[in-house]
Amino acid sequence: MRQPRSMWSLETLGRERLSKHFFMRDFMYSEINGFHGVPNVPENPSLVLEHGRKFCTQLLDPLEETFGRVAVRSGYRSPQLNAYGNENKLNCARNDNPVECHIWDLYQGEKAVAGASVVVPWFADQYADGRDWQDLAWWIHDHLPYSEMWFFPKLCAFNLSWRPQPWRKIASYIAPKGTLLARGAQPDERLAQRQRRYADFPMFRGHVPPRLP
Repeated sequence: MRQPRSMWSLETLGRERLSKHFFMRDFMYSEINGFHGVPNVPENPSLVLEHGRKFCTQLLDPLEETFGRVAVRSGYRSPQLNAYGNENKLNCARNDNPVECHIWDLYQGEKAVAGASVVVPWFADQYADGRDWQDLAWWIHDHLPYSEMWFFPKLCAFNLSWRPQPWRKIASYIAPKGTLLARGAQPDERLAQRQRRYADFPMFRGHVPPRLP
């Protein structure tokens, strides 16, 4: 697919279905675009769709099927928009930052990445009542082939990312802040301990997850 050069071609891109529950348009909205007028137009739409479909089918669809609606807080960002956001301190990492997951068409092959900042309302309500963010983090770790998770205090939103070869890293800006699980490391808690954390979660639905450490 060619780079959109008109509103109509961008609208056509938005109609592209990424998975059972998600379309490309779900990831196109940006406050930076809306307020500052910086275009959020993919440079390589084919890569955006390829990586977005893997991200949605492997990670977001199972979340939505298990917990109900998943809200996308910040989805795809074009390289131009993300660079503007970083330069103007608008909560965007540098384009070449290894954990920047919003630019789905910057790399391909082993370096490919796709991700979004999302909220799981089912869990956000419990988090507001004091539930530990780590309960959701460990559920995702034990059920989905994620690459990275970064948790944030507001609404327990978190960056969730896909890579061809997952890093399996968990970090947070919520106490306890920092890295909960380093890339390539094994959890300190045994599986049975982790399972007790989320014993009241809904039954897992979606694809059968691969065997992961």
